[in-house]
Amino acid sequence: MNALAQLGMVSELPSNNQAISVPVAFEDDDRKDYFVEKDGEKFAGTHLLVDMWGAINLDNPAKIDSTLCEAALAAGATILHSHFHHFTPNGGVSGVVVLAESHISIHTWPERNFAAVDIFMCGACDPHLAIPVMQRLFQAEQLDVSEERRGRVQA
Repeated sequence: MNALAQLGMVSELPSNNQAISVPVAFEDDDRKDYFVEKDGEKFAGTHLLVDMWGAINLDNPAKIDSTLCEAALAAGATILHSHFHHFTPNGGVSGVVVLAESHISIHTWPERNFAAVDIFMCGACDPHLAIPVMQRLFQAEQLDVSEERRGRVQA
């Protein structure tokens, strides 16, 4: 049984409590469209997958939290909440910084000197600006970054 189920936070059945039918057209209302237009494409946001090999400082949730929050601000994002968990015995950390523009999440394996970071941002944010901030703490010997444009609008 997972931790959320033990707390009574997981339902056996799918919930409809957040299912909302929203019209796609924005012309008749005041909602802002936060999709990105770049290089002739329109899409929801930029999703970076960052693998950090040969990294250090992977076992301190407080330092990781403050660094990922600093990285979010450097990228132009708005922080809503953050939560981090410290695992034993190896000291790995899993956590997320929830942003108005989406999220930054991390999972660390100190025993392998490895961190997997997920950065997804919409709007005017630039998730690439988060990487140098994180690199100052983790000092990874090798960074592997892949990028995906999520929610591409088909013309």
